[in-house]
Amino acid sequence: MLRFEQVHKTYARQLGQPAHVALKGVDFEMQPGETLGLIGPNGAGKSTCIRLLLDFIRPDRGTIRIFGQPPQTPDIRHRIGYLPEIANFPQNVSCMEMVRFAGQTCRMSRNEIATAADKWLTRLGLWPERNRLLRGFSKGMQQRASFALALIHDPELLILDEPMSGLDPLGRVDIVNLIRELRQAGKSVLFCSHLLDDIERIAEKVLVLNRGNVLFQGPIPELRQHENEPLETAFMRLIRGDM
Repeated sequence: MLRFEQVHKTYARQLGQPAHVALKGVDFEMQPGETLGLIGPNGAGKSTCIRLLLDFIRPDRGTIRIFGQPPQTPDIRHRIGYLPEIANFPQNVSCMEMVRFAGQTCRMSRNEIATAADKWLTRLGLWPERNRLLRGFSKGMQQRASFALALIHDPELLILDEPMSGLDPLGRVDIVNLIRELRQAGKSVLFCSHLLDDIERIAEKVLVLNRGNVLFQGPIPELRQHENEPLETAFMRLIRGDM
C-alpha cells in the first residue's frame, strides 16, 4: 500500500539558516489494514515523511509509492484522508459548509455528502454545532472538525499528524476509540504523535526516526527488551543508541 525506498530530502539553505538534511535514505513500508505509529524526537523527519506522502514536497532521491503509484498521481488522492497537526479553516464558514465543500472536492453526490455528514458529525459530537461558524469553535472542536473532513469521503488510507492535538482527556479517549473503530473497519492508518501512551494503545507497529534515519520498524513488543518495559523507556534507549 505504502512504500519508501531510499528516500532522501534536504531543505535548501535559507537566510540565516544552513541547509537541513531531513531524511537520509529512509526505507519503510506499510501493508493494507495496518496501523503504523510514526515516532521520534523533534526534527527526526516525521513531518517531512508526511509532506512527501501528500506531495506537498518532492524527494531529492528515492522512490515513494502509495497504492502502487507516485504521490503526485491525481487518482489516488480521493483514496486518502489527511488530518493536519494544526487546523486552518476559513473563519467565515460553518462546519457543515466546510464538510460539504470537502465532499464536493471528492466528487461525492449531494446525497452521499448528506449521509456522510450526518454519520461523522454525529460520531464526532459536532452535529448540534454543524451550523456554527468555525471561528467560534474551540481548538478541540476544530480538531474534531478536521477529523470529519478527513473521513467524509470514506478513504482507504488515513494520514493523521498529531491527531490528539488540542483535545482534553475525554476527547483523547474518544479519538483513540475512533481510530480503533477505523482499524477494525479495515482502514489503513499512519499517524504521528508525541504521546507514546496513545501510540501504544492504537498502533500495531511503529516506525522510529531520529535525525532522518530509521532506527526501528516493527511491532511494539519487538522494541522492548522485556515484556514489562514501558514504551517510553524502550524509545529513549533506542534514541540514545543503547539497543
